[in-house]
Parts: sequence; C-alpha cells; structure tokens
Amino acid sequence: MMKMQVVIASGKGGVGKSSITASLLYLLKDEYKLIAVDADAEAPNLGLLLGVTEWEIEREHIGAKIARINPESCIRCGLCQMRCPYECIYVDEEGNYVVNELTCEGCNVCGLVCPVPGTITLEEVRSGIIRKATTKYGFPIISAQLDVGKPESGKLVTEEKEWASKIMKEEGLEHMIVDSAAGIGCQVIASVGGADVAILIAEPTPASLSDVQRVYKVVQHFREPAYLIINKADINPGFTKLREWAESEGIPILGEVPYDSSIPRSMSMLKPFVEAFPDSKASEAIRGIAERIKEEILKG
Repeated sequence: MMKMQVVIASGKGGVGKSSITASLLYLLKDEYKLIAVDADAEAPNLGLLLGVTEWEIEREHIGAKIARINPESCIRCGLCQMRCPYECIYVDEEGNYVVNELTCEGCNVCGLVCPVPGTITLEEVRSGIIRKATTKYGFPIISAQLDVGKPESGKLVTEEKEWASKIMKEEGLEHMIVDSAAGIGCQVIASVGGADVAILIAEPTPASLSDVQRVYKVVQHFREPAYLIINKADINPGFTKLREWAESEGIPILGEVPYDSSIPRSMSMLKPFVEAFPDSKASEAIRGIAERIKEEILKG
C-alpha cells in the first residue's frame, strides 16, 4: 500500500474543515493506520475534537530572533529607534532603549545602524511548542502552538510534519491526515507542500468560493491533485458558481454535506459529529465521502 499524505484545506475559516476532518479520521481509523497533524499553530483545536486531554510529549521550537540592546554600551543616540521599521524600540523610565519582544521581527536594522559594535545583538528565542498525544480513538496526533507575537508558524508546521513522518516510519503507520489552517499564509503553504493529495472544503457562498480559489492556487503551485467537499451544501440553493468552478477546473466533488445543527452540538460535546450523532444527515453524507476517499485516494 502506498503511504499518503493528505492535506485538508479551505481558504476561508468557519466552513467546517476541522469538524469534517475529525469525522473523516473517526471513519478511517479502523481500516487504516493513521496519524493526524493539526497544522493550525495559531489556533489548534483538532485535538479537542479527538478527545485529547493531555499531551505526552512537548518540544520547544527555538528559531525566532529578537534584538537585544546592551544598556551598558548604548550611547543613547536614538538611531535604532528612528530606523526600526516596526517601531518596536522605546525608551523606558530609566532612559534605556528597549526592544518590545512582541513586535520585534528580528530584521536587525537596529543592529546595522548602531554606531557601537556589539551593542545590539540578535538572540534566538522560543516561538512555540510542538506536542504529541494519542487520541481516545487510538491513533497519534501532532499539534503545535505558536507563542503570542512570534513568527515562524510555517516552520512550526514543517517541524510537525517531519515529526509525524518519523513516527510513521517508526510505528509502521500508513497515512498522514493534515488539518491545515485557514487562509493562504505560511502555515498553509507548509501544510500543502509535500502532500500527495489536497481535499478542499468550501460552502456555497461567494466568500468561500473566493477563498477556496485562492488556496487552490497554492495546491496548483505544488502540482497536487485536488478534490472538493461542499459543506452546508443546502444553505444557498441558488448559488451554483462553486460547483461550476470545480467542474471547470476538473476538481472532483467527493460529496456534499447538508447543513445540520448536530455539527455545532457535537463540537460542544468535543466529539466528531459522526460519532455523536451517527443518524444525522451530515453523518450519512460524510460516510459516503469517506467511502469515496478510500476508493479514489487511499486505494493504493
């Protein structure tokens, strides 16, 4: 069997990507040896839906850089404050020039303009954590959490996937399911890069169509095959542009999930909706989608 890395992305937030991902993992877990990756380092929540209550292993991610000003050698000329493009240098009550760690991007402009060599240095600091747990369904999950004000969300996601790949080899797992963040930023690029297949989640609204088109461009850049799941498919019956766009791009539609109040209810219960409400319309639809994923994506 060919090992697959499947990324699930949406572009727009709030379209049900993580809730659908959790239910797909629940449906696929008995037939395949899986590992899940929550690739939203800024707002991770996939672990919550999979019953994770504690993390077995946590690693610090060191890589972000911030400037430090040595008050003993600083001559207080103010050049660093004047030239800082992020306006993150201020004067404290004692007259010392200080860097605001939350807004410093580590660009080192201050260090370049400082007339006293060695007064301003760049220091590597923690930008977040990466962690591993076993879900209550028995398969592992890797997640990350970005520290407030820190960059490098894309590097966190890359490290998550590298760790997941290592675990796959060590434990003989078959498939990696990556729950991407919303948008088209660094996290999403890191999520999509290296995947074998992308499953896009969208709802029939102009905003969702616009955003899924943007994330599809990222998928195209990496030359990956894409599939589409339409969530809340019946909320806007007159909106046909999403299906027309998918057809024009040759993107197969794996299925359509109707709007179902059981989905937000299951999220409040911290369960995949297909487990919490197995007889709901949404659960019936997602089971059909899972079968197509088995046949068309994971069949190898």
